Amino acid sequence: MKKILLTILTVLFVSLSVLADDKQEALNAFNNYIQLANSYKTEVTTFYTPNAKIIRQVIKPDGTLVNVYTDSSTYVTQLKIGQAGAKLKNYKNNYTNVVVTPLGPGKVKISSVRHPSVDNDSLKAYMVFQKQSNGRWMIVEELMQTRQQIFLKYAK
Repeated sequence: MKKILLTILTVLFVSLSVLADDKQEALNAFNNYIQLANSYKTEVTTFYTPNAKIIRQVIKPDGTLVNVYTDSSTYVTQLKIGQAGAKLKNYKNNYTNVVVTPLGPGKVKISSVRHPSVDNDSLKAYMVFQKQSNGRWMIVEELMQTRQQIFLKYAK
């Protein structure tokens, strides 16, 4: 009986340790992403898996929400184009209320409130990071709220 209990406790401890490591590694990747994005580095585009689910949640003037979905390649192209304008405006995003939630081994959701530097807005955001076979943490899903109505032309 003691051996069984000891085995269960050991497995539990190792599992919790792995999840804690995953949380810290994913948070490190998230912080690296923010640093690169706010420095207008093109390497930020390498954080997305080829099949990442990208969601822009548009807040309409009446307060209703519309989810606009895009694929990684389209988003990465838009991101590269937008970096030049962002740099001219010294646009940066700050993130507060960061919550790191394990979704299972090698998969972590990081939720936060995004504060664009160009206004006093507070917008919901989350990124799901997944550990790749090479050990790198990459974004497999992302949701960012925005008030930019131009995204609505892409809504289906």
